[in-house]
Amino acid sequence: MARKPDPDKKRQIVEAATQVFAGKGYAAARVIEVAEAAGVGKGTIYEYFRSKEDLFFAVFEDMMADTDSRISVTIATVSGSAADRLRAVADAVVTAWLPKLDRYALVMEFWSAATVSPLRRRFKESFQQAYDGFRRVITALLQDGMATGEFADDIDAHKTASALIGTWDALLLQAWLDPDFDPLGASRAFVEVLLNGLRSKKIKEPS
Repeated sequence: MARKPDPDKKRQIVEAATQVFAGKGYAAARVIEVAEAAGVGKGTIYEYFRSKEDLFFAVFEDMMADTDSRISVTIATVSGSAADRLRAVADAVVTAWLPKLDRYALVMEFWSAATVSPLRRRFKESFQQAYDGFRRVITALLQDGMATGEFADDIDAHKTASALIGTWDALLLQAWLDPDFDPLGASRAFVEVLLNGLRSKKIKEPS
């Protein structure tokens, strides 16, 4: 009788794989090293994942899901103006990565996998779904501000959301490359500039 999968052990393996892949690079990392880091036998890895590529994709999905979860919680719990909610989402995106910038190298490998990996179609489709969902969230937030008159009514919310998400990607990349770079400060400064341009001219600015 096949052994029932243990979700805790699977989580343990994914976390170990994240550390090993981030530290050595996907190509150089070996499955036996992941097994040792997880405290399991090599055969156990294959009870949960068909291949090294499949395990790598699981790490990718886990990291994407963590960021998505933080954003979803922020959207659900933060109230106030559209501007305040946008500030909160921006902070959530950046702070989700600040404690684990040493793993950001994996993002570069995920992008590479979307072009050359045997699983490139799965990676590409997952990236597309993640970005589409993220754009929808930010677009809806901007549209809320437009509907209430907080933001100008001639904004292209979808394109603005796309550009903002691209900005966060670029800031995190710079933070990974330069340990002295402050992505949170840069993000906050940029969001304020953006909000200044988004605000409806009908709303009188506080003196």
